[in-house]
Amino acid sequence: MRRREFITLIGGATAWPIYALAQQRDLVRRIGVLMNKAANDPLSPNEIAILLGGLQERGWTPGGNLEIEYRWSAGDANLYRKYAAELVALAPDVILAVGGTTVGALQQVTRTVPIVFVEVTDPVNRGLVTSLARPGGNATGFTQFEFSIAGKWLELLKQIAPNVTRVAVIRDPGQFSGIGEVAAIQAMAPSLGVEVSPVDARDASDIDRAITLVARNSNGGLIVTASASAVRHRELIITLAAQHRLPAVYYFRYFVTGGGLISYGPDPVDPFRRAAEYVDRILKGEKAADLPVQAATKYELVINLKAAKALGLTIPLAVLSRADEVIE
Repeated sequence: MRRREFITLIGGATAWPIYALAQQRDLVRRIGVLMNKAANDPLSPNEIAILLGGLQERGWTPGGNLEIEYRWSAGDANLYRKYAAELVALAPDVILAVGGTTVGALQQVTRTVPIVFVEVTDPVNRGLVTSLARPGGNATGFTQFEFSIAGKWLELLKQIAPNVTRVAVIRDPGQFSGIGEVAAIQAMAPSLGVEVSPVDARDASDIDRAITLVARNSNGGLIVTASASAVRHRELIITLAAQHRLPAVYYFRYFVTGGGLISYGPDPVDPFRRAAEYVDRILKGEKAADLPVQAATKYELVINLKAAKALGLTIPLAVLSRADEVIE
């Protein structure tokens, strides 16, 4: 073998591992995750575990062929904006966003990075997508529920506490979904002989003041609408409702497993499992604009009999028979 050929061969052999390593690095994909809860919220590990399990089933291994950047906004509007900018600056291949406010903050920063969302109500009217069938922009995902479900919360409250005539509806004034939920409750109220009062409550002091005020009137009840604030302060809400002996209806089961009376709403972790499929499809080349927004498919009625007993309530058999879970 001639010297020149030998040097060329050795040079090629040296360059090959470098080229191979570069290819391996190219195979690693990056996703961002912007949560609307705090990192130390007891709910967070389960939601993340469900998401990671779905990704691993599809061949994505964190620390292997997948890098994940997490940010936790804890329902803070300033953190939504800050962390949205941080994640987009990292140039991820796709971002998972929890909650409509989170998606809105991201879309103020980017209209190109794909976004898969969960826990969003009415994404069309809030301008996050063009339509459910053809989102048309950089976002798609899984809706939380339709506003009409809020009317069922009031029906449930009257079924389990028929003496209730005044209902305070706790809402976060900065939350888009609260408007539609309150409207659905108010539309149902006359037929049930109930007076409904929307109560704005964004932080702990607002919530304490609002529930204490409701408790001053007899025959009062409580409905808690969906918001990151309600999730963040759920222990306070549950404690105050029990302390003031107010029957309360919630929208997610974890309020009831945490001591609340009754909830009716979608399975809160199932969307994270379904979101893993959309993240996978986008990482493999599909566009968010072409993936239809999907509605919740699993709804559950959860009842806490211990909480009912403490309030002196007897849950009707017609309601108990429909329950997906009864806590005794």
